[in-house]
Amino acid sequence: MQKIGRIALLALCSATLLGACGEPEDTRPGQPVKTRQTAFKEMIKVFEPMGVMLRGKRYEEEKFLRLATALHEKRDGPWAHFGPDTNYPPTKATPLVWQEPERFARQRDGFLKATDELLAAARSKDQARIQAAYDAAYASCQDCHKPFKTR
Repeated sequence: MQKIGRIALLALCSATLLGACGEPEDTRPGQPVKTRQTAFKEMIKVFEPMGVMLRGKRYEEEKFLRLATALHEKRDGPWAHFGPDTNYPPTKATPLVWQEPERFARQRDGFLKATDELLAAARSKDQARIQAAYDAAYASCQDCHKPFKTR
């Protein structure tokens, strides 16, 4: 076998093996796990740039307001997809989501309230208020992730 052929065969085998090691696919009707994971990723795409802007001392009023508005629009995306039969791979949710639904709902409600406050702060364009509201929203994410998301 020529050197190029062996390299190509090795690359093909490696790609096949790596593909087999990936995360399980959500094949259930409506893909609730994948849908909620995608919804969370969409929120992160607008939330993290706000943090970068604040940490880097590069606050831009209109851009921050657009991001806060987008977060507010996306914030409801994942919650309806935590149904009673959605605790299966590839979930990153812990069993506590289903064992302690009232606690999970309180955490969700805290996040929703924090995003309301973040949007109101962004509209005010008061940087001190924005920083406090961003920190509260970030804390609400962490408070929920600690018990309800696997690492």
